[in-house]
Amino acid sequence: MRHLFLMRHAKSKQARGDMTDHERPLSQRGRREAAAMAIPLRQWQALEGEVHVSGATRAQETLGEVAGQLPERSLTDRAFVDETLYTFDGQTLLTWLKALPDEAERVLVVGHNPALLELARWLCAEAPASLPTAAALHLTLPVTTPWSAVRQHGAGLAASLIPEAASHALFQRRAPEPPDPGKADLDARILDQLGHQYLMVRALEPGVMAGIDPEFLHQYRVNLRRSRAIGESVLATARQPTGKQTSKGNKKRSSGNKGLGLNKRLKRLKHRAQVTSDLRDLDVFLDSLEKTPPPLSPPTRRALQRWLHARNREQHEALCQQLRDPGYAEEMQSWQGFLGGRAFRKTLEQLSSKRIESVLSERILGHDSDLAALTPEAPDEVFHDLRKAVKRIRYLADLDPKRHRRFLKGLKQRQSLLGEFQDLCTRQAWIAAFFASAPSLSRDGALERESNAWREVIAREKLALRAQIMALSPLAA
Repeated sequence: MRHLFLMRHAKSKQARGDMTDHERPLSQRGRREAAAMAIPLRQWQALEGEVHVSGATRAQETLGEVAGQLPERSLTDRAFVDETLYTFDGQTLLTWLKALPDEAERVLVVGHNPALLELARWLCAEAPASLPTAAALHLTLPVTTPWSAVRQHGAGLAASLIPEAASHALFQRRAPEPPDPGKADLDARILDQLGHQYLMVRALEPGVMAGIDPEFLHQYRVNLRRSRAIGESVLATARQPTGKQTSKGNKKRSSGNKGLGLNKRLKRLKHRAQVTSDLRDLDVFLDSLEKTPPPLSPPTRRALQRWLHARNREQHEALCQQLRDPGYAEEMQSWQGFLGGRAFRKTLEQLSSKRIESVLSERILGHDSDLAALTPEAPDEVFHDLRKAVKRIRYLADLDPKRHRRFLKGLKQRQSLLGEFQDLCTRQAWIAAFFASAPSLSRDGALERESNAWREVIAREKLALRAQIMALSPLAA
């Protein structure tokens, strides 16, 4: 296959004084946009072939910002600066493309709109309708077709990416605005929260599928789980009166049945969040290996990282398949429709601060009882259950954040300790799976000693966390 990569220059400053359009430099935002595209361009292998860049300052600075994120800094040195690419006409760009030598199988062009977009849409029927600043397209063509013979709609779209899907920090600039929690009644506030979380889930999906910045997956997972937790809190606190008799003697559908409709949808949200669990754990583990190298020899550490990255790719592809499935979109739209429906609004109307406080007190007492029953010999699952109980308490208290501001702040350390404990348990499981995946590793005496030493370090860390968790004060204190 031939591979053509088209990248628009990043956001630039406006010309001032006697500055020409050709001289316009990148803005600060543009520098961040270009830097965010370095990893995906490298993953696409877009930087391995010929690199051609417009002579305009903003285009060359875009390539320079990409190069600055790479371990090797030779990218700008080997790039071809071509004034022909300083064009806004697609036909001019097509003429340039047809003159490329046939030996060039990978070509990256850093240029300008509308020329790039016009060329992309002429080459590929599936090309997107827009190409924002610093966005990139990966087009493929048959290797048997010389550049001089490229034809309309003869290319396929392998990938497209905008900076806001490559960097969560850039995404946040355009993320849906959170609702103001202080200007609504309890039921309206909950509805606003759930509506915002739905919008966030859908807005985060492109970044999750791109798989460049793990923060997209984390926030996607958080918003799914918060939606489910708020819904469960509503179920736990809404009163469920019995149905009234109609004139025909049949019972009207009670709010309990409405609750069952909510419960069914919450199970679907739980399933969607669970699908992300292994992928999120792998991201956390890989990040920890970078920040704190384990007591393993370099060859073993590299083998472990390769194995984890392979599992990460498998899990990511499985998640992408689910997100691309039409059933997923239908399910999410159904959830949005349910939130705006009359039945759910009626359920929310039954909520009261008094009822929330009652259920919250019950959960706090249950947590304190479980905390007091912990022993050094208790299985890991007991600590995991305690972590889940703390999260349920937090989400319930979050229904009235002003009243529980100090209480919520105090929960953070508790959640952090329990989260660290779970991460260590997950790490142990991945380590065991890695060594089990390669029997030759298990039979190597030196590797076995390395593995045992690392597991002992983790076991000691777990013991220390157990002691800290058991020393926590009761929440009701």
